[in-house]
Amino acid sequence: MPTISPTLLPVLMLFASNVFMTFAWYGHLKFKDHALVVVILASWGIAFFEYWLAVPANRWGSAVYTAAELKTIQEVITLVVFAGFSVLYLKEPLGWNHGLGFAFIAFGAFLIFHKW
Repeated sequence: MPTISPTLLPVLMLFASNVFMTFAWYGHLKFKDHALVVVILASWGIAFFEYWLAVPANRWGSAVYTAAELKTIQEVITLVVFAGFSVLYLKEPLGWNHGLGFAFIAFGAFLIFHKW
């Protein structure tokens, strides 16, 4: 039975956890007619599953990545997931300024992972 690489597994788990978290934090924006307490409880329920992925991803990922590298991976994934979510789910376009901002963040990620 093939196993997933210890360098890839945390990345995949962080990606999946970010999908859950993005829906928990922003999915309710399409349901503004629902009571705030309802969307808070729904978001909390969604976030529960995010934690089931993020916590082990960081625990197992710490065997191959530093904490700063794990955080950087998580932030880059968050931006990628949110960009797709924004365009596909919220129907909000991304402009050149978003692309440029993401490029600066990608450069920062490069600096974190670059071995001087």
